[in-house]
Amino acid sequence: MANHKSSLKRIRANERKRLANRYYSKTMRNALRDIRAISDKSEASAKLSNMTAMIDKLAKRGMIHKNKAANLKSGLMKKINAL
Repeated sequence: MANHKSSLKRIRANERKRLANRYYSKTMRNALRDIRAISDKSEASAKLSNMTAMIDKLAKRGMIHKNKAANLKSGLMKKINAL
């Protein structure tokens, strides 16, 4: 157990941040799954801008690496253009 007030506070803050990060990451994964399941090109391209914004925000916050974000967006665009 932590002995200092600051370390107790850090433990609480880390737990809050961990849960928030988990929520945003899971939301992104679910949205990716949903957009990949769409077979209509117009509907998928309409949702693409929101999806890229979500991926960029996660990369900016450091939850995913910027190269992973680029790969995800590239793969989505390839899939949508192939429809």
